[in-house]
Amino acid sequence: MNQEIFTPTNVRPSAVLDQAHVGDIKGALGTIAQHDTASRKGWKARLIALFAIMGPGLITMIGDNDAGGIATYSQAGQNYGTSLLWVLFLLIPVLVFNQEMVVRLGSVTGVGHARLIFERFGRFWGWFSVGDLFILNFLTIVTEFIGVSLAMSYFGLSPWISVPLSAALLIVFTITGSFRRWERFMLVFVLINFVAVPIVILSHPNWGQAAMDTIRPHILGGISSDSLLLIIAMVGTTVAPWQLFFQQSNIVDKRITPRWIPYERADTFIGAVFTVIGAAALIIAAAFVFKGTPLFGHFTDAGVTTLGFAQHGSRLMGTLFAIALLNASLVGAGAVTLSTSYAFGDTFKTNHSLHHTYSNARFFYNTYILMVLGAAAIVLIPQAPLGLITTAVQALAGVLLPSASAFLLLLCNDKQVLGPWANRPVTNVLGALIVGTLVVLSFILAIQTLFPSSDPILLIKVLGSALLIGLLGMAVLAIVRRKPTEGQSEESFVGVDASTWRMPPIADLKPHAMTLQAKVSMGTLRLYLVVVAGALIFKLVQLALHH
Repeated sequence: MNQEIFTPTNVRPSAVLDQAHVGDIKGALGTIAQHDTASRKGWKARLIALFAIMGPGLITMIGDNDAGGIATYSQAGQNYGTSLLWVLFLLIPVLVFNQEMVVRLGSVTGVGHARLIFERFGRFWGWFSVGDLFILNFLTIVTEFIGVSLAMSYFGLSPWISVPLSAALLIVFTITGSFRRWERFMLVFVLINFVAVPIVILSHPNWGQAAMDTIRPHILGGISSDSLLLIIAMVGTTVAPWQLFFQQSNIVDKRITPRWIPYERADTFIGAVFTVIGAAALIIAAAFVFKGTPLFGHFTDAGVTTLGFAQHGSRLMGTLFAIALLNASLVGAGAVTLSTSYAFGDTFKTNHSLHHTYSNARFFYNTYILMVLGAAAIVLIPQAPLGLITTAVQALAGVLLPSASAFLLLLCNDKQVLGPWANRPVTNVLGALIVGTLVVLSFILAIQTLFPSSDPILLIKVLGSALLIGLLGMAVLAIVRRKPTEGQSEESFVGVDASTWRMPPIADLKPHAMTLQAKVSMGTLRLYLVVVAGALIFKLVQLALHH
């Protein structure tokens, strides 16, 4: 496993590790030459460029509506009608904000998220990030194959047939050695995601009520422990560690450079909108199909909901929902697994590109194959604790979210990494607020998983107050200690062409200088992980032994 550092001629040296990450952009919907400097002034030229760039954002966002997402949104509609639609409206800026930072990191640095964490924060945090990504991703892939099993069971197909066939399909379309072919395969899943539209139309909804509930925050039946946990689950499906790792590496693999950042931002925004449309359609459909039926307020799992659509809606609705669940499971499994393979390639500095043939990137493709086959095998084990695995995925995602978000913000404030593309103060303010809110919500989710009898309303009040105090303290500290790090002031990049600036080779960077705020944040993060992750592992072991 030798490191391959590739530096094309006649350009500024970059940190790119794999030669396959440099060259023409060969997307599913078009091609852009590596040295293309033509201006795109007309709408037609810009649209053609957008089509060529489009892919990483769309796939990441649609992958967000995986099997767990389908179940969560169906539960929201089935148990609370359309009263939680307003939550989705608030999720768009969260989705776009986090992934926009990833867009800049991937385009400017030319390396994956895992590589940056190793180099800028040390081996401890590097191995921690890759390790928790592997564990969480593997368990998530198991839940995706659970979704495959439930969806195909509706059509009378045994899991012993549907699960292996799905695993084989994912492997075959990933190891072809063609990035373009893989992306086209994934964009088919993106199109099938719109099956949610006919589902909602067939449910004959009250569009006026749905529109009002989108802008009128309230909860059917009032605030309760169950409703708050569902809201937290809805928010938790929007930002997951695999999304950060996947989109950054996929941007690098597609060979997108800073010149094309505006187009990749558009790709990400469009993907976020499509994701929310699909989620809203499922909530609305479940709300009006199950209203007044014995199933309203009694969500069990996506399989039972599929049968419910067929019974209380129509057989066509049941069929379409099963297709939506199957599609979500496959696109989720494909993207989540690939994010792990990308991270391992970054970590061990091996070839890790979909442009490579199998013989040129055996380690990269083998990790993908082994994870898919391993997850599929677990689903087929008789009496496997699938319910426990699903609970573990939800809880682990909540526990690990703060670390992923913290690293993202720190990297986007590292001017040696992003240069003229580093975060502006207003971005950091908004980022601190969003990340802080996500941390509070994930903390509540983790505590509720460990201690089901705890009061979520009290937790929101206590942790919300702590968040405000913490943000005010960090703001005061930033003002008092405000001074640029030597050689990294804003003036260092005055007159620099941002469209061509790329992070230099990692070996040329100065050691990362941690500010006092960053040191406090990282110390708090360590304490949080030790306490909460330790308690969670203890709880899961107890549940496993009881099972």
